[in-house]
Amino acid sequence: MQQRRVVFVVFDDFQALDLVGPYEVFQGSGEYDCRVVASRPGCVRSDSGLPVGVDCGVDDVDPVSVDTLVVVGGPGVEAARDDTHLVQWIRAAAGARRVASVCTGAFLLAAAGVLDGKRVTTHWAFTTQLARDYPRVGVERDPIFVHDANIWSSAGVTAGMDLALALVEDDLGRRVALELARYLVLFLRRPGGQTQFSTALWRPQPATDPVRAAVAAIHAEPGARHSIGDLAARAGLSSRHFQRRFTAELGVGPATYVEQVRIEAAQNALVDGIPVDVVARRCGFGTAESLRRAFHRRLGVSPSDYRDRFRSTSATTA
Repeated sequence: MQQRRVVFVVFDDFQALDLVGPYEVFQGSGEYDCRVVASRPGCVRSDSGLPVGVDCGVDDVDPVSVDTLVVVGGPGVEAARDDTHLVQWIRAAAGARRVASVCTGAFLLAAAGVLDGKRVTTHWAFTTQLARDYPRVGVERDPIFVHDANIWSSAGVTAGMDLALALVEDDLGRRVALELARYLVLFLRRPGGQTQFSTALWRPQPATDPVRAAVAAIHAEPGARHSIGDLAARAGLSSRHFQRRFTAELGVGPATYVEQVRIEAAQNALVDGIPVDVVARRCGFGTAESLRRAFHRRLGVSPSDYRDRFRSTSATTA
């Protein structure tokens, strides 16, 4: 059987793991012909300085020959999406059976108009920018990867390997993908979404002193009582006026904001090895069960699973 051709698009200052991780997954199956291409022949360098000799320039690849197109991400995507030559070729190659992006490679696909009307994801730190730059694209912030029609997109960096495993499973079946995942010491289905990896970039800044005072109180003591009445009194506003102003300035209501801050505080405490029940009390959840429900709702994982994945090595070995 003829091998399926997978073409990876790279550029200067790409993220090396966006290429190498998925490349190894496809090659590991033995069923794919993988090629690495750039706007022009020669050598490109990753953002860490790793030199990569590409197989050829895009002009030497017939778009019709591409079975799966994979566009990687990295800091250089800002310049790459201004490369008209590259963007036009991507647009021509988007008729492939499958089109995929890893991390911020979604920006290049969006620049080519490939993602209009599609659901996609990207690295959690860039979901807001992608949605702002390309309003016709339906950006999903939490999934590790998203599949919509022939478009596949993944979150950042190592999530490209999750995506590649899903593509292998789509072609060759679960058993092959599972054996490959075992060999590479990966989850076939990584538990939880990418929100569990994100930091407080979600947090907007209040515009007025009353809301600023309430926000400062929440962050100073996440576990304290933060009822609407208490926060409104601190802001010097009526409860109804406070809720309207808070939501207008921060994009979420006070209760949602308080829970987000408490979850962030709990995340930090868990990675320091503090027991779950203690974290629940300190961070304002009261009980371990309430904390568990909040984690599953917001992060898609349990507190104990989060702790096991992210706690510091000092906490592990103490």
